[in-house]
Amino acid sequence: MIGRVRRAFGVLVPEQRRVVLAAGLVLVSMLLPWYSKTTNAITKTGLSSSHESKMAILVPSFVEASIFLVSVAVLALMFARGERKAFHLPFGDGIVVSAAGAWVGFLVFYRFIDQPAGGTSKNLAYSYDLSWGIFFGLIAAAFLVYAGTRLRLAHVAEPPLPGEGPTPAPAVPEAPTVLDRRAEREAARAERERRRRAAADPDAPTTAAPRERAPHDDGPPTAATSIAPAAAPTTRRPARPEIDGGRQLSFDEQE
Repeated sequence: MIGRVRRAFGVLVPEQRRVVLAAGLVLVSMLLPWYSKTTNAITKTGLSSSHESKMAILVPSFVEASIFLVSVAVLALMFARGERKAFHLPFGDGIVVSAAGAWVGFLVFYRFIDQPAGGTSKNLAYSYDLSWGIFFGLIAAAFLVYAGTRLRLAHVAEPPLPGEGPTPAPAVPEAPTVLDRRAEREAARAERERRRRAAADPDAPTTAAPRERAPHDDGPPTAATSIAPAAAPTTRRPARPEIDGGRQLSFDEQE
């Protein structure tokens, strides 16, 4: 059994181990003196008084029993998680543990207001007062609430039920390499140059030719843009059409 406990504790994540520590501290606090019992007895010599420290676990009542059961239930929950038992709790483990810590804190605070009832018999009377150990129990309850809150914020995955597969991890895109970024910049530069030349001379045809790899360039070859030269404009006037054998007539000759 001790081996199973050690293996289960080793499987738990830090947030779950914190919960185990907090629940264990609640149980340890019940072994501390929570109450001071005062006994007044009538003897032959007169009235005698005695004081005795009482641990919470030795003063059985609904409050002490509830605190003990809640802390044991939290430890059992963490033990089951350590053995990878598949079950789901309403609202998740973190909220359940926080609620258990709040319930323990309420019960401990209730003892500050209402101490265990005393009693009387024929020759003696006894009563209970609070002792220093109960303050440790209140701190342990607050620590249990804190541990449950941290467990809820950690979003620890519960063991999948039968038929449920593990949640696939989101795919992380690969970061572009230096060569990829260099190729993208060269392609963008070539595209801007092609657009600038096309805007300057819309009638000029454009042909794309592959760029040769430079001796010192390790990047992939990219397409380079070449512009065909336009035809040179001419200033020679077109030949005049010949009229009547190539000789132009005057107005008198035409009449």
